Amino acid sequence: MTALGGIRVLELAEGVCGEYCGKLLSDFGAEVIKLERPGCGSATRRLGPFAPAGADPERSGLFAYLNTSKRSIVLDTATAEGRGSLEQLLDTVDVVIDDHAAGWLAGIGLDPGLTTGSRPALVLCAITAFGQSPPADRLQAEDLTVFHSSGWGYHTPSAATAVQPPLKGAGRFLPSYEAGLEAALCVAAALYERAGSGLGRFIDISKQQVLASRADYVLAQMAAGDMPVSAERTAYDLHGPAGIFPCRDGYAYIWMSAPAHWEALRQLLNNPAWMDAFPANWLERECTPERVGQCRAYIAAWLKTRGKHEAAAAAQKLGLTLVPVNNTADLVDSPQYAFRRYFAAVDHPVQGVALYPTVPYMLSATPAAIASPAPLLGQHTQQTLAALPPRAGRSAIRRPAAGPETGLGRGGPLQGVRVVELTKVWAGPYVGKLLAFLGAEVIRVESEGSLDVTRSYGVSDINNAPGFQAVNPQKLSVQVDMKTPAGVELLLQLLGKADILIENLRPGAVERLGLGYERVKAARPDIVYVSMGMYGTQGPLSYQTGYAPCFAALGGLSALVGYAGEVPAGMNIRYADSTFGAAATYAALIALLHRRRTGVGQFVDVSAVESMTSMIGDSFMEFALNGVVPGCDGNRHAQMAPHGTYPCRNGEWISIAVASDGQWRALADAIGQPGLAAHPSFRDLARRKAHEPELDNMLAQWSAGRDALELAGELQQRGIAAARSQSSLDLVADQHLWARGFFQEVTDRAGQSKITLGPSWKMSRGAVLRDAAPHLGQHNAYVLGDILGLSAERQRELADAGVVR
Repeated sequence: MTALGGIRVLELAEGVCGEYCGKLLSDFGAEVIKLERPGCGSATRRLGPFAPAGADPERSGLFAYLNTSKRSIVLDTATAEGRGSLEQLLDTVDVVIDDHAAGWLAGIGLDPGLTTGSRPALVLCAITAFGQSPPADRLQAEDLTVFHSSGWGYHTPSAATAVQPPLKGAGRFLPSYEAGLEAALCVAAALYERAGSGLGRFIDISKQQVLASRADYVLAQMAAGDMPVSAERTAYDLHGPAGIFPCRDGYAYIWMSAPAHWEALRQLLNNPAWMDAFPANWLERECTPERVGQCRAYIAAWLKTRGKHEAAAAAQKLGLTLVPVNNTADLVDSPQYAFRRYFAAVDHPVQGVALYPTVPYMLSATPAAIASPAPLLGQHTQQTLAALPPRAGRSAIRRPAAGPETGLGRGGPLQGVRVVELTKVWAGPYVGKLLAFLGAEVIRVESEGSLDVTRSYGVSDINNAPGFQAVNPQKLSVQVDMKTPAGVELLLQLLGKADILIENLRPGAVERLGLGYERVKAARPDIVYVSMGMYGTQGPLSYQTGYAPCFAALGGLSALVGYAGEVPAGMNIRYADSTFGAAATYAALIALLHRRRTGVGQFVDVSAVESMTSMIGDSFMEFALNGVVPGCDGNRHAQMAPHGTYPCRNGEWISIAVASDGQWRALADAIGQPGLAAHPSFRDLARRKAHEPELDNMLAQWSAGRDALELAGELQQRGIAAARSQSSLDLVADQHLWARGFFQEVTDRAGQSKITLGPSWKMSRGAVLRDAAPHLGQHNAYVLGDILGLSAERQRELADAGVVR
């Protein structure tokens, strides 16, 4: 049985974000019907990479990747007949996905403000660049300008100098993949509630907001006043010698932040004399630029004569987080990817057989699968339309009894769901945060003897630790000593009353605690048990550990980010943990929905590295179809020019993306040189691509004396996608994000209010966010007494024994 079998989705989307959302649903068996335009089909059919064989509109590798397991129908919704067929389709579907500009849905009779009344069972999800009410100066958008509006662009890469252009991140469509993933998890949560209530909801996804939310660990601290905001390009950075280094056969990434890493490096380098000049704890307390530079020089000298995989294997055995910077060819050769069958051979009727990326999670009861290649244009039109019922409406939805309510309900689609967290740092807590924002009751199990580093490192008050506060709002905390048999038994009792367990401890840690899947399953047979690891829990490399930049390096992203002809610079050092967490959240919700429909729980194994590869599917398809290994391309885009970032006044930058010859003519007018539009070097895309360096230099000279925000507004009025590359200061002051409720006020146990980041989405009947991150053990009485039913006397006995505090 598939997890989403029987769920019918109408995909109106024509962009990467909506199609990726639909793909994530079709992976689990949903019937996704893709509505396409007559003649040309979806816009993604005209985007590369292109297969060498076949003819348009069936050559696009991007379309092929995004639309596996779907059906294609062609309808002209501008005609009465097409509108009638659309209305009939809407009567038969559970979900609608759209990614056109705000207002488009209303134009075809699906006004989000009215649909929840006229079609109360429908889950309607709209993905746009800036939400359903974008400001006038953000109406034109491409993924480049969204990335720079989100703050990530300005801070990519880490350690950039003031004169280096901010970069677009990995591949061409990172904002769209992120938004598609967020939309899919919101849809899954809505379907979970709908299975009990019969009610759908409207979901409003903003790409900018999704991307900004992925920086919650730093951005929430900045918004709360606990971390400096500035116009510095390095505002998101961490100090230290971490970075990418050339090797004999490519590049390697090394992360060092603690004395244990320093000692592991000493062993790896065979105790070199130069290390004696460094204090033992210099990485934590005396990390000066001079020492960082010296250390990096010695590491570079050692690595340049060694193979990246050889060096990584030796380092990992010593506990040093050194990893290869993988390119697409490396991913295909990876024994870990092969073991987990991450790539699948798909036989497309026109493009032939090629390897496709699949998914970064393995579900034990309902694994994802590619059931069929992407459809040919209109392949299923006749079959689908002939089967449509008359406009009498669909039958009433079955409404099974809802599960028991938890005690601290705040509304939202996951009201009544209880989640237990055994997590550390960022990725695992991010899963719990998303579930809490969707209405679940999320209980963090903590122990004073083994505190999360975000609670304890560099702070005087563990209950007011800024990093912990940033990623743990809306949660509960119970303090249990999990290293005692009584503590483990207590936790098993709690899990017996939970729906989901999330863990991201070091490989093997939960088993050593006696909390592996089989033992937890004995306490709660239908538990959804989510295990998160750098490589997942299975496979020849599953023993290895790492941090967010390691995930990006291993998953293929870092090799794509940098300036042409230079060593890859990689994604910002903060990128990856939250994306990994979002992927785990989606997998957990799919498993939870399956349990609601069948009563069957399962084990969910999520890989951080594979989560990264899933963000560059189109880059991988370039290799799969054409054998081309993509590399660093600065801000280039194969089908747009100009497409880049350009200096402005006071150290600011503007991002500009020209997607058509018409927009190029408008830009030439804005520059004050309308003759450029017909210039032999620039008059069409092919010529502009051939002369991109000249074009970029010209634009940089023109923009240099202008104010970035004013210039972006002027270009927007001319129909050109342009946006200021936002610093952390710009982002915290972004009035549109404030208006959408992205920044929200919460209150802690002491009654103190602070600002944190709210959900990345807006939805009808959403959960209420009101609580700051919990104090350690703040909810002991509720968990032990109200949930577990322990008497006050028994709770005192456990406290006296040190099991709880």
